[in-house]
Amino acid sequence: MLHTLHRSSAVIIALFAIFHIANHGFAVAGVEAHIQLMESLRQVYRLPLVEALLIGCVLFQVGSGLYFVARRFGERQDFFDRLQAASGCYLAFFLLVHVSAVVFGRSVLGLDTNFFYAAAGMHVFPYALFFLPYYFLAVAAIFAHLACAAHWLMRNRLGPVQRDRLGYALCVAGLLLSAVIITAFAGGFSAVEIPAEYLATYGRGPGT
Repeated sequence: MLHTLHRSSAVIIALFAIFHIANHGFAVAGVEAHIQLMESLRQVYRLPLVEALLIGCVLFQVGSGLYFVARRFGERQDFFDRLQAASGCYLAFFLLVHVSAVVFGRSVLGLDTNFFYAAAGMHVFPYALFFLPYYFLAVAAIFAHLACAAHWLMRNRLGPVQRDRLGYALCVAGLLLSAVIITAFAGGFSAVEIPAEYLATYGRGPGT
């Protein structure tokens, strides 16, 4: 029963993650393109009922996922089995920190938690040393977790070699997409100027 609920909540989170990652990918076309798409998507996921469902799924997913990792601690032998646990643990950490940061930014700091809220830390040293790998590993972990799920779901349809290739392909796709998104947020494709109110959260002002 718990496994079924875990998978069901994973599907809901995955659907949101697909659109969210696609939104971040739009940063390649510039900040305005990213923000315009985000404003459109927010009309759906910022609805109180939808937002409450997403937060509930995240909390349940984190709790149930960590339970499964602890229960099978030391039993995992296969590469994808271990990758599932490792990527799941990182996603649990990321989701708790990320959701808390968004809620804090909106309710306490009074900021629009848009592109600039996510990108600000990448443009301020030494915080960039944390935020660059923090976001890079998040996207990579999502794809790695999906790769593990696909590897398991295809166990009766594909042979071992084909399943491994599928899993590795998804992992590589995640690494490449993550690199593109991080480069866009860091200003690698076009200039990014972080507004003063976002820099102020790191104790910085214009020109500092």
